[in-house]
Amino acid sequence: MRDKVIITAALTGAMTPKELNEHIPLTPEEIAADAYACWKAGAAVVHLHVRDDNGIGEMNKEKFAEVIRLLRGYKDCDVIINCTTAGEAEAPDEKRLAHVRELDGIEIVSYDAGSFNWMPAGVHTNSPKFLKELGNICSARDIKPEYEIFDSGMMGIVDYYVDKGNLKTPGQYCFVLGVKGGMDATVENLVFLKSKLPEGSTWNAFGVGKAHLPIMYATLALGGDIRVGLEDNVYYSRGVKATNQMLVERAVRVIREFGKEPATPAQAREILGLKPLAR
Repeated sequence: MRDKVIITAALTGAMTPKELNEHIPLTPEEIAADAYACWKAGAAVVHLHVRDDNGIGEMNKEKFAEVIRLLRGYKDCDVIINCTTAGEAEAPDEKRLAHVRELDGIEIVSYDAGSFNWMPAGVHTNSPKFLKELGNICSARDIKPEYEIFDSGMMGIVDYYVDKGNLKTPGQYCFVLGVKGGMDATVENLVFLKSKLPEGSTWNAFGVGKAHLPIMYATLALGGDIRVGLEDNVYYSRGVKATNQMLVERAVRVIREFGKEPATPAQAREILGLKPLAR
């Protein structure tokens, strides 16, 4: 197992309201500032959503562009930029794809590898047509899809598009555990999903809410990378609200206590097969 662990900070998400945790960044300025703070704390990757003026997740190409512009305005910051493609309920496919198709500076995008009932909100739709087009855009623009796996059948969907030549290998996987309608956040489920990984894959995992720590520890033990952040978990401990920076700092401590080191963005790009950052 390699001795460098990639920390991804998922800063905002699409659904968690600021009323639950006042530290959730909502505006492009807040998101970029939080991303910078997380990079300084040890995150190699930031996973970005944007919100509308009412604090609701939206797929707004201009706001993604503004976050990227502001973040790259920190001249010392080389953090890897990973953008969602699933940040607005019932958004049409083209709205979900516009930033991937048109913006520069995006290195990774989420590829939610299938549809399911995201309880109780509704159907999280990722049709075969959408997934094929997303794969084509990623291949054409040399953007790396991160296969978000909410249930085991989604592994087969990724395999299908790899076999068809629509997706490249080796792939980057993210095991999303604890969403109601997906797989429960248990160590047994994590071990099972890891056993299905194609050879040469890279992967991370996280558990939603109180499952955050058990899945983080198990992921380290199994040789994976770590995702933390207020998108997935708004508490640091029982009754204590987290900040993104606090969650990254804890991940850094845990990794070092495990005998490894957090990967720098340059090291993470090498591990993930990304190009060096062009300035």
